[in-house]
Amino acid sequence: MTVSEIQSLIDDLEAKATSDRSAEETPDIGIIMGSDSDLDTMYGAYEALTELGFEEETGDEIPESRFTFETYVVSAHRTPELMYTYAETASDRGLDVIIAGAGGKSADLPNMTASLAFPVPVIGVPVQEKSVDSVIGMPTGAPITAVDAGKSFNAALSAIQMLAREHAELEERLLRYHDGLQADVGSVSRDLHASGTETFREQR
Repeated sequence: MTVSEIQSLIDDLEAKATSDRSAEETPDIGIIMGSDSDLDTMYGAYEALTELGFEEETGDEIPESRFTFETYVVSAHRTPELMYTYAETASDRGLDVIIAGAGGKSADLPNMTASLAFPVPVIGVPVQEKSVDSVIGMPTGAPITAVDAGKSFNAALSAIQMLAREHAELEERLLRYHDGLQADVGSVSRDLHASGTETFREQR
């Protein structure tokens, strides 16, 4: 990414922060990651959001879905100006929650974003086990919520839970999702008991 491309992204974010878009036209959740190499891990957040009816905002097109999210690569170390702009404009751009993932031992993107975007809540996703201490290591008074290493799917579910307190439709979607999980476990348990361990293992 060239310097001009970074500046273009910064300008776009600042322009969106001062636009007159309604809450229905702005993304509810932001997903950011320190590198595109983190995308496979952060894809779980995409899967969770789309499974529960969210639509990704791409380019300048406004999705038809009422609930939407955006996705960016924002490096705390390589593009600090972009990180600052993304976090500091988050509230004005309509974001209610940010999911931030980073890897390595210096996984600073989640906690730096949490500090800069405050009071917008940030859910940190350590991309690797060695990133956990860095992501959760915030001092008292500088909060961040975090999930276990690699669990971006859970981070997205947590983000939806936050929004569901104000949107009954999302609460209903979460309950249906949870009911589906319970039904799946019940079905598997019944099949295992009916067929026996050896047969069940062979049929899986």
